[in-house]
Amino acid sequence: MNFNESLAYLDTHINLEATAGLIHGLSLDHMRSLVGVLGDPQDSFRVIHVTGTNGKGSTARMITALLVEHGLSVGTYSSPHLQNINERISWNGEAISDEQFASVVTDIARVAPLSGITPSFFELLTATALLWFAESAVDVAVIEVGLLGRYDATNVCEADVAVITNIGRDHTDGEGEWEQAIATEKAGIITGTSTLVTGVTDPTLKAIFEAEGPERMYSADVDYEVISDLYAVGGHLIDLRTPYGTYEELLVPLHGAHQSDNAATAIVAVESFFDRLLDESVVKEALHSVTMPGRFEVVSHSPLLILDGAHNPDGARAAALTLSDEFDVAGRRVLVVGMLGGRDVVEMLESLDVRNADLVIACTPNSPRAVPAADVAAVVRAMGSMVEQIDDVATAVQRAIDVSTEDDVILVAGSLYVAGAARTAVEEIVRRGD
Repeated sequence: MNFNESLAYLDTHINLEATAGLIHGLSLDHMRSLVGVLGDPQDSFRVIHVTGTNGKGSTARMITALLVEHGLSVGTYSSPHLQNINERISWNGEAISDEQFASVVTDIARVAPLSGITPSFFELLTATALLWFAESAVDVAVIEVGLLGRYDATNVCEADVAVITNIGRDHTDGEGEWEQAIATEKAGIITGTSTLVTGVTDPTLKAIFEAEGPERMYSADVDYEVISDLYAVGGHLIDLRTPYGTYEELLVPLHGAHQSDNAATAIVAVESFFDRLLDESVVKEALHSVTMPGRFEVVSHSPLLILDGAHNPDGARAAALTLSDEFDVAGRRVLVVGMLGGRDVVEMLESLDVRNADLVIACTPNSPRAVPAADVAAVVRAMGSMVEQIDDVATAVQRAIDVSTEDDVILVAGSLYVAGAARTAVEEIVRRGD
């Protein structure tokens, strides 16, 4: 198969990301059968397994950068992708090529029937990552959970270090003891030989994690903490206390106070992997290389244009807070917003602070789960804010640019599908020289 044929093959399998995004089958049996006929490639390398409602992508990227800076061969698997599916599978920060992707998928397609099951899109993609990592002889893989943890396809891996960034109200109805339920599912990535590093600070959830029997457990605000966090050009300058020592004046080149917390968790995860304090100069060099496309990413300055894949209320609040705290906007505030179903539209818009926006442009993400732009616009209008409805994301971004001056700020948010489409649109605008 060539690259396009490999994508077509994957698309013939059920894609839960494009449907309800719910746990499928509550079992890892299918995934175990699939990797079994592939020779269990996940056993060929050590694993740092990352889950959490928000921040797992940023944390995984920082962990990868730290490991690479230490001279290791590092595979990274993440989801969803922003613009191209290759982004999900990388080696030392470089995405798998079209040719490599097609080759590995072809190999899997040949033997998958021997598993006796029909795998899902995500199971096949996860198997592709694991097989490529094994064939590439990586020293360690940084594996980001797709959904929750316990029954996620990635959980065929045995974590040397398990990371739980936080617990938030996503993929839940928010009823009853939802925090405990989410924590229980995410705790499923913990093994009896793994070190758990968690940014979760709620002491009532600690027993849930301890019940999984990690070998060691390091918790934010207890075993590690950001002791100083100052705004810096393009990010944050932090001092950090960890179980192994302290670090001073680390530049985290990302916007948002939450990224300082993610950096702390990433550093402790890598300390746990090596079981020692890291060289401060190596940490500084690694963090300097970190970028996060689509996560409060500044892509233009005149006007200020920011892309953020905030897809749940916690992420939306973080985006709104980061904008107000870290940017001095002299002009108007324009929001381009689109979101997927399963979220409370009113809560999402309130979290994005749309009442204080000068203009909201509602758009429709390219997903079967998308909330129609008309529905978002109707809610914005009822909230008393000025709104326009433009279904196509690229057209909505162009409209926002056209009506903005160099003093204005445009924030594109609500879904990674929106942020990814907006990023592609901006690249096209730059290419045309508009």
